[in-house]
Amino acid sequence: MATSAAAAEPAAPVLQAGLFQHYVAQFNKDDAELHSNFYPNERAWEFLKDNIPLLDCPDEDIQRTYYFRWWTYRKHIKQTPAGFIVDEFLPQVGWAGKYNSISCAAGHHFYEGRWLRDPQVLDDYARFWFGGGGEPRRYSFWAADALWARYCVTGNAKIPLALLPDLIGNYETWEKQQRDANGLYWQSDDRDGGEVSIGGSGYRATINSYQFGDAQAIAHIAELAGMPELASRFRDKAAAIKQLVQDRLWDKHAEFFKVLPRGDNTRLADVRELHGYTPWYFNLADPSYSVAWKQLMDPKGFFAPFGPTTAEQRHPKYQISYTGHECQWNGPSWPYATSVTLTGLANLLNGPPQAVIGEKEYFELLKIYSNSQQLKLDDGRVVPWIDENLNPATGDWISRTRLKAWKDGTWDAGKGGVERGKDYNHSTYCDLVISGLIGLRPRADRTIDVHPLVPPGWAWFCLERIPYHGHLLTIIWDQTGLHYGHGQGLRVLADGHQLAVSASISQVTGSLPLRD
Repeated sequence: MATSAAAAEPAAPVLQAGLFQHYVAQFNKDDAELHSNFYPNERAWEFLKDNIPLLDCPDEDIQRTYYFRWWTYRKHIKQTPAGFIVDEFLPQVGWAGKYNSISCAAGHHFYEGRWLRDPQVLDDYARFWFGGGGEPRRYSFWAADALWARYCVTGNAKIPLALLPDLIGNYETWEKQQRDANGLYWQSDDRDGGEVSIGGSGYRATINSYQFGDAQAIAHIAELAGMPELASRFRDKAAAIKQLVQDRLWDKHAEFFKVLPRGDNTRLADVRELHGYTPWYFNLADPSYSVAWKQLMDPKGFFAPFGPTTAEQRHPKYQISYTGHECQWNGPSWPYATSVTLTGLANLLNGPPQAVIGEKEYFELLKIYSNSQQLKLDDGRVVPWIDENLNPATGDWISRTRLKAWKDGTWDAGKGGVERGKDYNHSTYCDLVISGLIGLRPRADRTIDVHPLVPPGWAWFCLERIPYHGHLLTIIWDQTGLHYGHGQGLRVLADGHQLAVSASISQVTGSLPLRD
């Protein structure tokens, strides 16, 4: 592991924003802008050039998708009487709450948006869920964890501290409403955002992991607030959930976390489902459970050309159906679940050593995820696209195909109307690139920790203008020193000053300078 280097003289910027404007121009040109919020297409570049980290890398699919996903995220920034929020669907849908808000993917919204330079959008959005008319328990939502994850990027504790009483109240309401006497939390698969699943409803790894993550986050925020007794109480809650998940939801024969139906003398479901990787999103699972990850690359498990699948393919109830409900979680690939899985995998690869899965597989799955985000238009052109659920064998957007074929006028009115899932904001991608692929691991302290998961063949990459604890970071790899002309090796800079360096692509650490 390389460590911190002596501070250098301020360096000139490595990348210029204008080099990437052509992506946004092309996205705008290809787009049928059916709905617009605070930043319409004509203002897309204005927003992105001022707010997002700039990525330059040798993989065109990943680079294009990175800018595409920031371009789509911008579409969902909505100004309301309660301030800014981030919505999930662009058209109004009947199952949403106030201002078309839906808590189901709000955790993803915070993880993705925490890398924006302007804090106002997510500051407002956090307040919206607790006092602005939001319904944080309409669907499962890891609210406290999401705010803590954002704090680990911004270093600004104002919002988490202000909302600490609300986060505690939210947690305790989940306890009263969704926790049974056995200590486990239950949830319907629909309210988990995973309807028509094979494993069904009950004690799921999802809601229990979310509560574990929220308890851990509340403990951290309580420590910031100088409330050690409160912190200790919530650490104990997290420890109790961790024990129950590993004792009750782990199938030692299948070597996987599964759904346990509610009731007496019930047995674990007989299916492995992708949401069984949720414990790793929150670093809940002990190292001995990493054996579960062998299923991710198994073609009889979850691996597919446009996957991963949401249920193991060897199961007799696995199906890719174009009948019945248009949003099924019994096989199709869902970007929501892929985001959770890849975040969990990056956490695993940054934890204790294991021999089940490695960096090569992370990159392969990220590539599959990148390449799946496209659509072939009627005129034959292929354009970047993000929608609801995918056929993991063909890459077809299932819900879109289904809704267009319905004879009841759904495509033209009701249930979201035309292109309901277009630019769907139900997942992350940019966060997977920043914290996973490029490897900036957010922390609450002043330590910079960078562990790239890029393939060994990459000779160069740069991620610049990363807002982090009040500084702007640059992470640059240049094998020869000739590509960018800023020196050989892996370097991490804050505000142009070098913090850490390594001759190879490896984990590097350094310390942020104190802010004035």
